[in-house]
Amino acid sequence: MSHACAMLGIVENRSVSPVFVGRAGELTALTEALSRAAAGEPQALVVGGEAGVGKTRLLEEFLGEACRQGAVVAVGGCVEIGADGLPFAPFSTALRSLRRKLPEELAAAAEGQEGELARLLPELGGDAYGHEPYNEDSTARLFELTVRLLERIAADRTVVLALEDLHWADASTRHLLAYLFRTLRRGRLVVVATYRSDDIHRRHPLRPLLAELDRLRTVRRIELSRFTRTEVHRQLTGILAAEPDAALVDDIFGRSDGNAFFVEELVVCRESGAPGELSDSLRDLLLVRVERLSEDAQKVVRIVAEGGSTVEYGLLAAVARLPEDDLIEALRAAVNANILLAVPDGEGYRFRHSLVREAVSDDLLPGERSRLNRRYAEALEADPALVRADERTTRLASYWYHAHDATKALPVVLRAAAETRKRHAHAEQLRLLERAMELWDDVPAEVRASLRPIDYADAYPACGCAPDSSPLSYLDLLAEAAVAARLCGERERALKIVKRALRLLDGDNDHLRAAWFWTERSRLISNLGRGDGWAEIATAQELVRGLPPSSVHAQVLAVAAGWGMLHAPGRESLAAAEQAVEYARLVQAEPIELNARLTLGGLMVDAGDIETGLAEMYAVRDRARELSLRTEAGRAYINLASSLEAVGRSREAARIGTEGIDYARTRGLLDSEGWVLGNLIDSQISLGHWDEASEGASRLQRIAYSPKPRGSAHLKRAQLALLRGELAVCEEHLALAREAYGTHDPMMQYLLPLAQLDVGLAAARGRLADVRARFADTVRPGFPTAGSYRYAWPLLLTAATAEADASGLPAAAEGRPEALELIRFHAKRLAAPVAVWQAHALFLAAELDRAEGCVRAERWAEVTDAFGPLERPYELARARHRWADALLVEGGGRDRAAELLREAHPVAVRLGARPLREELELLAARARLPLTRPTAAEPQEEPDAGFGLTPREQDVLRLVAAGRTNRQIAEELFISPKTASVHVSNILAKLGVSGRGEAAALAHRMRLLQQAPA
Repeated sequence: MSHACAMLGIVENRSVSPVFVGRAGELTALTEALSRAAAGEPQALVVGGEAGVGKTRLLEEFLGEACRQGAVVAVGGCVEIGADGLPFAPFSTALRSLRRKLPEELAAAAEGQEGELARLLPELGGDAYGHEPYNEDSTARLFELTVRLLERIAADRTVVLALEDLHWADASTRHLLAYLFRTLRRGRLVVVATYRSDDIHRRHPLRPLLAELDRLRTVRRIELSRFTRTEVHRQLTGILAAEPDAALVDDIFGRSDGNAFFVEELVVCRESGAPGELSDSLRDLLLVRVERLSEDAQKVVRIVAEGGSTVEYGLLAAVARLPEDDLIEALRAAVNANILLAVPDGEGYRFRHSLVREAVSDDLLPGERSRLNRRYAEALEADPALVRADERTTRLASYWYHAHDATKALPVVLRAAAETRKRHAHAEQLRLLERAMELWDDVPAEVRASLRPIDYADAYPACGCAPDSSPLSYLDLLAEAAVAARLCGERERALKIVKRALRLLDGDNDHLRAAWFWTERSRLISNLGRGDGWAEIATAQELVRGLPPSSVHAQVLAVAAGWGMLHAPGRESLAAAEQAVEYARLVQAEPIELNARLTLGGLMVDAGDIETGLAEMYAVRDRARELSLRTEAGRAYINLASSLEAVGRSREAARIGTEGIDYARTRGLLDSEGWVLGNLIDSQISLGHWDEASEGASRLQRIAYSPKPRGSAHLKRAQLALLRGELAVCEEHLALAREAYGTHDPMMQYLLPLAQLDVGLAAARGRLADVRARFADTVRPGFPTAGSYRYAWPLLLTAATAEADASGLPAAAEGRPEALELIRFHAKRLAAPVAVWQAHALFLAAELDRAEGCVRAERWAEVTDAFGPLERPYELARARHRWADALLVEGGGRDRAAELLREAHPVAVRLGARPLREELELLAARARLPLTRPTAAEPQEEPDAGFGLTPREQDVLRLVAAGRTNRQIAEELFISPKTASVHVSNILAKLGVSGRGEAAALAHRMRLLQQAPA
């Protein structure tokens, strides 16, 4: 800060108070955050206030204190160039500052990721602008790597990152800042951002970010209010270096309304000797100081106002066209008058306050503004080295655009769009492409004919477009804009652009371009919740049918195969995947080929060709890693882990999942990490690693970048809650999962697990009618012939178990034959290609027998033997429980039953499976079997065989199970309804259930109303 102040020179009109006035509470909040960060707890703060209220002065005081405490300070400001923002400008500036101060440390923190991080800081080197295909993970990867870079730098030292003027922030900066605030978890880092609150109107793009930050408990908002009269008095004392008159304080406080900057401006007017000339117009007030400068100084100030937030000295000299001595004198006058500031860390100038710059800019005549922009553009074209390379094209595009020269502007705007895309600043790319579309008709046809495609959207170049000879078309712009809008989250705008392109193509014979746009429309329709996208894919397939192989054709087939794998796996999807692979190879589109091969491998696994399919998927993973195709490699890990779990190879799936998470995390593939983590949790649940699965589900809920992984996080938490008997928690997460998945794109991998949870939850609450209704609704459409077994067998088993547990309930008898027949009907048509689903089929058959009152020990022995080698501890414990129960019902095998219970009980305890644990303990109590091996030295206590129910409570429970009301119970037992109600409450408490239905179901399941087995 002292360096910046030293550059100001001798101030002629002292208008800034040397005394820091007010803001004690706000400064304390900032310094306390600094202390917490120094202790290892990262801090995030947002400072807001109207223009001129003192945000910059507060920040300067805080940064000065941070420097005194040994912190490393990096400041970056959002840049306004005309109406345009430079993508990631404040982060780039701050990282550049860190590189100057900590060159070795920053290089070490960025090691291995220089190419990606060079999109923010080109000085890191690497091919930041090399061509790569569009993908959904690019921006997330850059954000994750940026956060990790800051955490590494702040691991051993306190770092303060200050980002100013968020009201000018481009969309990419806003998204990166939101991601930083959401995910920052470690490091001695303080992030402080400032914004002008009076600029944030209802539709201002910063408003949604502020609303999101309000929901984050890790972010502190500080709002600066105007000065009180006492504080204005102190400010005037500091400025004047003397005690001000009370009348002066009253006058300036009344005119400024406590705005610190306006106080300074009013003092300048008074000190200039013309207090009576003060205008009530704010703009006139701000221009008073400018109008007292010399003609040359006023000219320079006007030039700087139109050049952007900061103007380099060399560029300013080229535009001003003044002798150097005159230019320096003009700048000195403007700096000494506190209108301009020399920029620290560079040879440039900016306005001390943006309000003055806006007033000067607004005071320019229309022709004057266009002329200045033209001179800026001409100077920059003549000497591109006048500005940094990463800003050059964007600024030149802005200058030509505001010079109203469409012919000059269009080519540069297109180059700027290509550069912003390569920085993953897709929102800025979209804005530039829309500007190009706006300019298109104003550019002469011969100039447009000279333009060539600069960038490409996915498979789009294969549409007969030869970049070296074919001119850029308007449709090319629409294709780029559609993809840019999708990638920056503007799906509605993307859909409008696609519809516009399809209208232009209507009646045209350009089937390849039309097919590409229909494929893009399919993706958008699905993402926006307007349908599953199949109708659009079918249209695209029809358009490419019979055409020679092309990248578009291959892409259409690959998308169709991928859709089929998720919605309708079978022969048609398999054939589409094979054809997509063939076409992609013919046109040498290897990324498309790898995606199609991955889909093909998954479909082969679903069809029963398991080893061949898995081998293909492993080969795709290895090839994608070899070619550094990160998105394809990430998808390979996702699908491999899922397919391995589907065929019961959970331990191998967990290994692949762990490896995939490490791969995704180190490469910033946040969305891929979420998908892989969801699959890993499935395997952890299967293997009995429930605590790890619970931790993973919580993390997935926190990091999920898109709705479906977030839905999966809630789904896993609901599954674990049901297994552990936490019914309210299960219901909560089930609703959140359903909300995240939506209803527009039904897939069995979501529909069937959601239905299983509905059925299980209803069964746990004793609502058999709801079990039957939900199950019937789910299975009515039938299951696909391939790939559904993974989700269908657990659903069928849950429904059968509910029927078996309720078999003794009189109210359950009606409708039971039809319900059991429906389960059997679908089980007969369901494949069981591997041991784990064959074991589920045996379990299902045994439960159906139990539901019909046929309990055979040998049947449960067979189920137990089937699950024994499968590393499914929960299912094995359940099977042992049922086998022990069957042995006791048959009246023999007490020793074997006791052994089975002793094997199952520790598993239920370790897993936290409370319902299973309680059932095991109840069965052991009824049968008077110890759950631990007795020793001669330790006599065993008689376990309670009936939950401590009194004979009268057992009578009441029997009537509850028969569906009687409290009044009916009272009549039958010759007691009062109030007494019956008390008995029912006691029974519910002793059984540990929440309702009469659960009590009845538990009583029949545990045979509490029967004699204990001998």
